[in-house]
Amino acid sequence: MSVPAVAPPCADSLKASYKTAKAALLERFQSATNVDGLMHALARATDDALKGAWETCEMPASAALIAVGGYGRGELAPYSDVDILVLLPDHETPDHTASLTARIERLIGMAWDLGLEIGSSVRSVSQCIDEASNDITIQTSLLEARRIVGNEKLFDTFEGRYQQTLDPRAFFQAKVLEMRQRHAKYQDTPYSLEPNIKESPGGLRDLQLILWISRAAGFGSSWRELDSRGLITEREASELRRNEGFLKTLRARLHVIAKRRQDILVFDLQTALAESLGYKATSSKRASEQLMRRYYWAAKAVTQLATILIQNVEAQLFPSTSGITRVLNERFVEKQGMLEIASDDVFEREPNAILEAFLLYEQTRGIKGLSARTLRAIYNARDLMGRDWRGDSENRRLFMAILQQPEGITHALRLMNQTSVLGRYLLNFRRIVGQMQHDLYHVYTVDQHILMVLRNLRRFAMAEHAHEYPFCSQLMGNFERPWVLYIAALFHDIAKGRGGDHSVLGMADARRFCRDHNVGADDSDLVVWLVEQHLTMSQVAQKQDTSDLEVIKQFASMVKTERRLTALYLLTVADIRGTSPKVWNAWKGKLLEDLYRATRAVLGGAELHAHSELKSRQEDALALLRLETVPENAEKALWDKLDVGYFLRHDAADIAWQTRVLYKHVESENPIVRARPSPIGAALQVLVYVQDRPDLFAGICAYFDKNGLSVLDARVTTTRHGYALDNFLVAHPDHDGHYRDIANLVEQQLSTLLTAEGILPEPSKGRVSRLVRTFPITPRVDLRPDERGQYYILSVSANDRQGLLYSIARVLAQHRIGVHAARINTLGERVEDVFLLDGKTLSDNRTQIQVETELLRAIAA
Repeated sequence: MSVPAVAPPCADSLKASYKTAKAALLERFQSATNVDGLMHALARATDDALKGAWETCEMPASAALIAVGGYGRGELAPYSDVDILVLLPDHETPDHTASLTARIERLIGMAWDLGLEIGSSVRSVSQCIDEASNDITIQTSLLEARRIVGNEKLFDTFEGRYQQTLDPRAFFQAKVLEMRQRHAKYQDTPYSLEPNIKESPGGLRDLQLILWISRAAGFGSSWRELDSRGLITEREASELRRNEGFLKTLRARLHVIAKRRQDILVFDLQTALAESLGYKATSSKRASEQLMRRYYWAAKAVTQLATILIQNVEAQLFPSTSGITRVLNERFVEKQGMLEIASDDVFEREPNAILEAFLLYEQTRGIKGLSARTLRAIYNARDLMGRDWRGDSENRRLFMAILQQPEGITHALRLMNQTSVLGRYLLNFRRIVGQMQHDLYHVYTVDQHILMVLRNLRRFAMAEHAHEYPFCSQLMGNFERPWVLYIAALFHDIAKGRGGDHSVLGMADARRFCRDHNVGADDSDLVVWLVEQHLTMSQVAQKQDTSDLEVIKQFASMVKTERRLTALYLLTVADIRGTSPKVWNAWKGKLLEDLYRATRAVLGGAELHAHSELKSRQEDALALLRLETVPENAEKALWDKLDVGYFLRHDAADIAWQTRVLYKHVESENPIVRARPSPIGAALQVLVYVQDRPDLFAGICAYFDKNGLSVLDARVTTTRHGYALDNFLVAHPDHDGHYRDIANLVEQQLSTLLTAEGILPEPSKGRVSRLVRTFPITPRVDLRPDERGQYYILSVSANDRQGLLYSIARVLAQHRIGVHAARINTLGERVEDVFLLDGKTLSDNRTQIQVETELLRAIAA
């Protein structure tokens, strides 16, 4: 007697079963803490529902239903998307049969009816492989593919082909680029007041990324496996599991409370979430504040450990670039751009070396961060950073030196905060790490806001950012001992959360710091005054009638000196900009600038300090022009078209030479090219002035490449009326140093080239030096928007070779990305180039990743 076939379940019974199962799981989760158990159980319940739908729709035996993405891992948050793939044989696609198309449509429709947030795709095996090779997002989602139901052999075929085409190195580079882009979207900080648990730096996505790249490389797909392979220590694995569990729990409970997919810790849900986890409000702390502080410390730990892990994975994937690059001193070496301790016990033997590490990080060109070994040693040395360490005179000297370096201050202090060194050196700073500000004005925690203010002050002092706030850059260029402002920035909000007026309480901290660190009396008074008055100028500008002369006089009598006024203005602009990207606007800027100018007039100060660098360069240039019998005021035609950054990037001699050449041709329709032997060395200086266009920079670089001229320096300026004013320093490796005889030839050829339009040639593959072949470095590309989002800043680090600059410029030109400014920096056999790029094309995320990928390929030696 034949056994009757079991009828497939009907849609209504499937829906009821799934709804009941999910409700029971969520009810149990309300009183339980096992988030992994919940997420795995939800995935199993979803599997059962989809299997039933597959049977009900009578899907063909040749096909398979595949879970991808997070669902492929066997994990589902309560209201996560359910990403599925209907996998078909190569010879069988929906286009071939209407019956198959109807079944697939019915399956997806039934999945939606079940209450699943479906994300679906239908592909053959070959289509999967092709799509994965062209899209890193698809490649990542397929990495964790898992068969739910259907043809097992077909799935095995897919897995085999996928693994064959997976390139672990390319996957690693693409995911790291993607991570940087994602971090930039969240201002490179986990400390937003409403962070995204999944996507923000230090969130779940960072943990998933580590496991993805480890799995792709065959190093393991769990923390235990990474521990056993030696990529992390047992303690680090435990920390990762603990923080991952906490973040997963937050996300799951947030979903349950919101009754929908909700990954952002919005203010509205923070209190309910905190209370669901057992936090209770106290007289001084809200329940939400306690929860968020715990979140920030978890995100901070994830950020630190992720940095260590990514470096360790990179070292194994690229072993040829993992050796020592150079010895810095007895305590530190450089390994491929990372600062590494010479021995594991260096901090135990010499605790002063902890701060020395951050000073070297600032001082050593080419150092991009601390190595995994150094980060581990700092973490293990935290017990050494006590009262005696803080009071040590050498440590105080080192800390002041960190604040007084010409560059790298912001990065160093951020790194000190990430590694908890800053909070252990400044104990009151530790109290505000992760402290929220419930004023809907600041979008960062107190510690991150302070570091943002410091960053803004530093940007005023950097020529490549002069286009953002030219007046502030002009004032900062004339300000003596700018490190005084950096100390004021560190302390202006350090007393928040203690009760009382944080400005008054912060004064005491600032005064004590200045006394302990031997800051001069005048500078100490200025720092303390700035901390006390850091809100005053903003309040006067925005809340008082500054057209009333008495208001200006009263403000001037409080300020007393132009140095105080300038310091307060710069700190105020930096402070407002450091609250939120949305708070600053042009109107606030005008109010503050008008108040500054009016107050300075009352004080009777000069517009610029007599010995300012900026004014000095202009006056020296004018003196040189008079010697050349250039008519008086003739320079204005050109200078009025140039921003502050131009004058900061060129010395007086270059400004005079370029002005003499161009003052009669400011509106020229024809290219102006002039060349001369460089006054600073054996090289040719080439000036190009022409109406700007996207491929201009690449075209000029192509000419130099074709003629064997290496670009030693490039200073690119775009005038206010759309002209490119570019200055190049070029040299030929086989030239005898006498460049005067080729200057006229370069002028003629380059002028002709700029007049004609042509296709950019393929870049030449110049030979790399023996030193480069022996000590190769990993090429690095960093592309991110500037403060205003108008431009993008591209940083490139690579081995130097002939044609490298043109290779970069050609990629940019092919995507019609204009170069607004450039700084070429050659450090022996290595280049560290920075470009300011037009940002319209780069606003598209896919295009940005494509450009970064092509640049990496172009700069590889």
